[in-house]
Amino acid sequence: MIIDFHTHIFPKAIRENRETYFPSEPAFKLLYDSPGSKLVGAEDIVAAMDEQGVDRSVVFGFPWKDSATFKMQNDYVMEVVTRYPERLVGLCCFDPFNKEAVSEARRCLQSQGGLSGIGEIAFYQSGIDDTALDKLTPLMEICLDKDLVFLIHTNEPVGHLYPGKTPNTLKQIYTLVTRFSENKIVLAHWGGGIFFFNLLKKEVKERLKNVYFDTAASPFLYDPKIYKYALEIAGVDKILFGSDFPLLKPARYFKELENAGLAKMQIDAISGLNAAKLLNL
Repeated sequence: MIIDFHTHIFPKAIRENRETYFPSEPAFKLLYDSPGSKLVGAEDIVAAMDEQGVDRSVVFGFPWKDSATFKMQNDYVMEVVTRYPERLVGLCCFDPFNKEAVSEARRCLQSQGGLSGIGEIAFYQSGIDDTALDKLTPLMEICLDKDLVFLIHTNEPVGHLYPGKTPNTLKQIYTLVTRFSENKIVLAHWGGGIFFFNLLKKEVKERLKNVYFDTAASPFLYDPKIYKYALEIAGVDKILFGSDFPLLKPARYFKELENAGLAKMQIDAISGLNAAKLLNL
């Protein structure tokens, strides 16, 4: 089974009128102002999955600041998960600073909502500072109580700049996973490389025991050798294939996995078995 753990979809109203949302959503404008930044819907991703050989995809939208927008987005995700129950797994998403974030999480994660966690939550302007952690606390408590995943946007704190690169630091990421060490946390984009510190003899391995790392945007960011290093340092069971579709197609990742010299059982774990276990599929 191949599971893509990191994909973005948007309802028709947003896909066809993205400029309408730019004035009140600066982070959305930053990522999607370019005409080349694709916005796709459920039908598009299912068609791409059929073409690329993906069995299931974890779908979500964007951490909107406006409550009406994130409710529309989450309603859409809930609807398409119901429409494609064997193909799509949904997460709810919103800005944790919004006063309705907690009630929205409860609405989406109740049994009728049918969603499987929260994400991809991102702090594009602040980084994951102490105030952000305070806003995450009640949301993490909900996911912990329901044994659901929480997907957080992270990125490497050094190197070239690009749209969507946040000012997070390794210390902030480490404080996050330490504070919520019992939660099932997925750190997007290889967790900014924090798994390298599993080589430390004390403390870090225990703090990262419930943390997973997705590969979203890896071909744009890292040398393919990262797969071998991550396998050795983080462990094969902690790596989740995520394409960041429609940014990149899954085939790009499959080629890198093959060229990285991984064994078939390792590729199978990364490509879907780990995700299936994490999502209780």
